[in-house]
Amino acid sequence: MEFRIERSALTEAVAWAARVLPVRSPVPVLGGLLLDTEGGRLRVSGLDYEASARIDVEAVEVLRPGKLLVMGRRLLDICKVLPDGPVECAVEGSRFTVSGDGARFGLSVLPLADYPALPALPQVRGAVDAAEFAAAVADVAVAAGRDDTLPALTGIRLGLDGETGTMTLAATDRYRFAVRTLRWKATAGDSGPDGSADVSADVIVSARRLTEIARSLGRSGLVSVALDAGSAGFEHAGMRTTVRLLEGRLPRHDKLFALESPAVAVVDRARLVEAVKRVSVVADGDSPVQMAFSAADNSVLLQAGYEDDVASQRLPATLEGAREMTVAFNPGYLADALASFDEPALRLLLMGAGQRAMITGESEPDTHRHLLMSVKPPLI
Repeated sequence: MEFRIERSALTEAVAWAARVLPVRSPVPVLGGLLLDTEGGRLRVSGLDYEASARIDVEAVEVLRPGKLLVMGRRLLDICKVLPDGPVECAVEGSRFTVSGDGARFGLSVLPLADYPALPALPQVRGAVDAAEFAAAVADVAVAAGRDDTLPALTGIRLGLDGETGTMTLAATDRYRFAVRTLRWKATAGDSGPDGSADVSADVIVSARRLTEIARSLGRSGLVSVALDAGSAGFEHAGMRTTVRLLEGRLPRHDKLFALESPAVAVVDRARLVEAVKRVSVVADGDSPVQMAFSAADNSVLLQAGYEDDVASQRLPATLEGAREMTVAFNPGYLADALASFDEPALRLLLMGAGQRAMITGESEPDTHRHLLMSVKPPLI
């Protein structure tokens, strides 16, 4: 094997594929990246027991085609310190050499015969806009659980409805529940006899893995979404990745999100985010941030802290459905929820202290919803 490539292109490809490599593995070859220059392009692949990644780079001059396996993270470290400009890579005996602008590195070649085959991409079900998909995943991932003893709650529900052309992403850790819906298009091969898209799916993908994938796939064009019984796959602009599905199911959000006759408050999002951040400075541990809405003077008073260590700020806000409403939230959960929105104004649907509360955007309230449990207001 021998090829020439720009350092930046090599570094980007190696970094993208190395995302899935295990930090520690009892199987040494799983720490390797597979480099393949057959067909006049460079293909870099990596995998572990849960995920795989493959990227094709066309901007390469292949002098001698071939295939080899080298330690992925070590190759990435080398790529990061190489001088800018063209890089020459070649196999010399049992060593893979990387050189550029006078710098030269050598890496041991791993046994290729011991490397498992990359999993195939599952059946492609359709495509979704890359930027919208990345934003939606980020919006719901904040609500995913962190407790590995409950694996399903560490995932994001990925629901596909070909009939309505809707993709639903949802996550919950039992204390909050985030849901985003967005448009997607089913593949033509999955159309039913009447011409409608005959595609439906309801699976759970690791929130950590899906967040990494969505961030890495780029912000333009379409992402192909592929699913089978055990894995999900995503492909975009020469990049292909798969991830094993989590077992179990998330609770359905339909009934949880049905709030009967709530009071509705509307607040400027940016000002509310800053106010929550400001008063939370005195909220020790998980002590709540209280929000007291008043229809009489169209305001909300935010307060946090106890006894002499307190903070407060009043903001303009409208309230309908009640003259007054006081609720309180975990400051971290509230900050995460507010930060996941980008609309100028937010709607808060409030049932009262200790009850469910819903946050939505004002202009598109049905596409992004975040449910929080209100806690008992503190004695400030």
